[in-house]
Amino acid sequence: MNKKTRRWIFHIFLSLGIVYIKIGGFSSVVALGASVICSKIPGLAPRQRTICLNRPDAIIVIGEGAQMGINECQFQFRNGRWNCSALGERTVFGKELKVGSREAAFTYAIIAAGVAHAITSACTQGNMSDCGCDKEKQGQFHRDEGWKWGGCSADIRYGLVFSKEFVDSREIKQNARTLMNLHNNEAGRKVLEENMKLECKCHGVSGSCTTKTCWTTLPKFREIGFLLKEKYSDAVQVEPVRGSRNKRPIFLKIKKPLSYRKPMETDLVYIEKSPNYCDEDPITGSVGTQGRLCNKTAQHTNGCDLMCCGRGYNTHQYSRVWQCNCKFHWCCYVKCNTCSERTEVFTCK
Repeated sequence: MNKKTRRWIFHIFLSLGIVYIKIGGFSSVVALGASVICSKIPGLAPRQRTICLNRPDAIIVIGEGAQMGINECQFQFRNGRWNCSALGERTVFGKELKVGSREAAFTYAIIAAGVAHAITSACTQGNMSDCGCDKEKQGQFHRDEGWKWGGCSADIRYGLVFSKEFVDSREIKQNARTLMNLHNNEAGRKVLEENMKLECKCHGVSGSCTTKTCWTTLPKFREIGFLLKEKYSDAVQVEPVRGSRNKRPIFLKIKKPLSYRKPMETDLVYIEKSPNYCDEDPITGSVGTQGRLCNKTAQHTNGCDLMCCGRGYNTHQYSRVWQCNCKFHWCCYVKCNTCSERTEVFTCK
């Protein structure tokens, strides 16, 4: 085994160790091999553990994608009573939401999209084995618009398939919550797929566009976050339709009397109403809003009246002093004034 190969293997296992630390392992990890690392990652389903063993390079990217989804969830809900934190088992996907609410729907969708986004990006950058640029359209002409496929198109299909294989394989139970989770996983991936971008470059003398090559690129993940936040606001309540023999849920329908209409592919769906998230409740996974920062004058969800659920708020006063209005005098010193201000911060009781 040459020096370059040894260094590559060491980097893989070191990266796995870092991912393991981030998702709640021991404070130190001895990188003894993929089997050791994968066996220690909490919350993996059997199929996921097999993928981890076979594709250690992929599990690193999956962890990054899941964390990207969690970060985006926290950004989108930073001003609400629920800010994408909850009680439950810690896994590579963050903390599990016990209630099948619209918040859980958003969480599953954004993480599934995050994993697909991260895998596709890693393939495009050449950071994963067994994938690269999408070569299916390479060199072909767009008949209607006359441009040519070129460059390095993001292989979104590979990212979607890999995300589905890994993320969906944790849903091993046969109940309504599983159907809900699988639907929202697919909705998140579908929103990502439908918002792929087309980039083009002109070729010709003096900037003329004699010929043009185009390729597909991933959208900014923040854009996916905003789109799924809109889906969250319009989330659809559903209920399971059970089979006639074993009475197991076989598909979800919109919760309306005498209706068997299924939700749209990109709808976020939920089966239980959301708790109010005002008080800490381990059963629902609510951490409450006590101690949360709020805006005294705002009328939105981050306003003290709504954020604090009518409990009132505490006022904290701070003084800040700094050097200001600095001027350079010849020669050679700087003279500044001293500025100060008093600020108030409000937290929920």
